[in-house]
Amino acid sequence: MIGVATLLLLRHGRTTANADGGLAGRQPVELDDTGRAQATAVGERLRAVPLAAVVTSPLIRCRQTLELALPQATPVVEDGLIECDYGSWEGQPLKKLAKEPLWPVVQQHPSAAVFPQGEAMAAMAARAVAAVRAWDARVSAEYGSEAVWLACSHGDVIKAIVADALGVHLDAFQRIVADPASVTAIRFTPLRPFLVRLNDTGGDLAALVPAPRKRRRRTARATDSDAAVGGGAGASR
Repeated sequence: MIGVATLLLLRHGRTTANADGGLAGRQPVELDDTGRAQATAVGERLRAVPLAAVVTSPLIRCRQTLELALPQATPVVEDGLIECDYGSWEGQPLKKLAKEPLWPVVQQHPSAAVFPQGEAMAAMAARAVAAVRAWDARVSAEYGSEAVWLACSHGDVIKAIVADALGVHLDAFQRIVADPASVTAIRFTPLRPFLVRLNDTGGDLAALVPAPRKRRRRTARATDSDAAVGGGAGASR
């Protein structure tokens, strides 16, 4: 498989809205004590990972997460990673929103959901996927195939990016889970994206750093592996 960069998608730590059962949307909610502890803990796991670039949603909960997790980093704000604009739904309790006629659409057919005075779920997915693919191409071109980079964003945004990587319809994205402070890893190859890890909240992240590629000797033609046909993203490394 042709070497490519590795994207780590980091969801922000738990917020006061998460704890209270509200829909934060683009409101400036901040991390609570649990969220700050989660951000610090994921930072310990990321310490062994050399990051070529760090980008973030502009919302404060993502920036706070990175300040705690990666205090030495200088994140670049990427507007394409901002949370979905939930319009008039923002700030309301999820229990109340669950009674709205739009709620079943959001849960079962999110590709058709357009939030009142807000954004279409499909539009959120399109701009988020475009943002990470553009950044991935840039990182790969500048730093090479062993590069690892990180993007800090939000639950629905990450789920939409994962659905695209898996090649499934956006209507299936509610089956995907991205917990606070979880890490998801994707490699975008010329053939197809590979979902390397999903919703990881405790695994060894250093294992995601690709090993340096070895040059093949010209005197013997290497036998093609089956990795590109059915193997995992790291099968040929």
